[in-house]
Amino acid sequence: MKIVCIEPQNPRTHVFSAFKLPRLAMPILGTILRDRGHEVTVFLEEWGEIDEGAIREADLVLISTITPTAPRAYALSDRIRGAYGKKVVLGGPHVTFMPDEAMEHADFVVRGEGERTVVELVEALSEGGPFDHIPGLSFRANGEGVHNPPREEFVDLNELPVPDFSLVPGVSPERLKIYPTMTSRGCPYGCVFCSVIAMFGRKYRYRSTELILEELVGIERGQHVFFYDDNFAANRNRTKELLEGMIHNGFKGEWSSQVRIDIYKDKELLKLMKKSKCYIVYIGLESVNPETLKAFRKGITYQEIEEGIRTLHAYGIRVHGMFVLGADTDTEETIWATLEFARAVRLDSAQFLILTPIPGSKLFENYRKAGRIFDSRWDLYDGHHVVFHPERVSVKRLQELSYLLHQKFYSLKEAFRSLSKGDLHGAYIRYLGRRFVRRWREENRDYFAYLSSLTTERAFS
Repeated sequence: MKIVCIEPQNPRTHVFSAFKLPRLAMPILGTILRDRGHEVTVFLEEWGEIDEGAIREADLVLISTITPTAPRAYALSDRIRGAYGKKVVLGGPHVTFMPDEAMEHADFVVRGEGERTVVELVEALSEGGPFDHIPGLSFRANGEGVHNPPREEFVDLNELPVPDFSLVPGVSPERLKIYPTMTSRGCPYGCVFCSVIAMFGRKYRYRSTELILEELVGIERGQHVFFYDDNFAANRNRTKELLEGMIHNGFKGEWSSQVRIDIYKDKELLKLMKKSKCYIVYIGLESVNPETLKAFRKGITYQEIEEGIRTLHAYGIRVHGMFVLGADTDTEETIWATLEFARAVRLDSAQFLILTPIPGSKLFENYRKAGRIFDSRWDLYDGHHVVFHPERVSVKRLQELSYLLHQKFYSLKEAFRSLSKGDLHGAYIRYLGRRFVRRWREENRDYFAYLSSLTTERAFS
């Protein structure tokens, strides 16, 4: 069977627009299907355009989507089904939680982890059906939506292949400047705005250290490895084992990943991170308002955040701080305090994103039931747009504050300050950030006008 796999591009400018880093779902699925004898082509719109010729020749098209790329995914699916008469399968976090919506645009919807479900679906399609025995699959039968029961077990990550990026036309894996990989799935923490647990489970699952080290053997000097894990150091002993292996093997590149701030308490881990060439860590700090940290169920304190950043810097590890603005406990004063904190602790880079009730999160269900969500255009659910009624600031003011914090953090003044201290990385990041801020503002003039036109603001007590 000829199969095309597509990951749509986010159509809007966002905080990571400068870094072309697609998700791993399609390369992994494509490799699995290729290994089972199918002819597979993978298109990652972040890396290049979709070849219409490949679509015309395909027997099946798979499209994976997160919430902000859902409109693009639906438009692609509608066109591929309409213009070419191809069967389309939609998968990914967004459609997992919105399957009825997704079925309006596709022949099949894969809910949850898709590796086993897709393989079983392709086998069933080759045999002409049936489909009612495939866990995690949604489809239509006799005009009615059918949602098969979810899968009871998650995927064993050691069974997954190393993604073959050569399935992406024009891409040479050994020449990737940023090489994405994944070593774990799942998360035990219950952040109200996150859908990771609903998608991948509360229990951590890991790939074996041997498999990861084998994958990293080909990384050359000048390449950067990004570990896609939601919490790379969740099991510190396991992380230490991996880093020791990288050091022993003479890992030539640099690496980065997401971690929790509390890793600063483990000095042995920090030494290994530095020795194994950790370039920067991405940390969900979320807020410096103690009330907001409690509301988000972060399980960390302001003092831990401050001490953690200082300690990581002392070990020569850069820190990208990720903040979320707009909780019910946030005021304009606490939001401005976030910027002052980011400056005071000399964060190397930062994002000041707006609280977003994405499908699959507890926040989405709570806000939807309370009638607080006023806009369901999914491309706006990227952390840069207000789509709900905040409690202590107006809709428009929250939007302005997110913009202003980015503008001031990535100002020319801050760039020159970094440059004067010999921090070329900091100066360059602030230059990129300033470009992002200006471009984003230009693209969203109409959205600011739209928020200004809202005649009612809902108050919540």
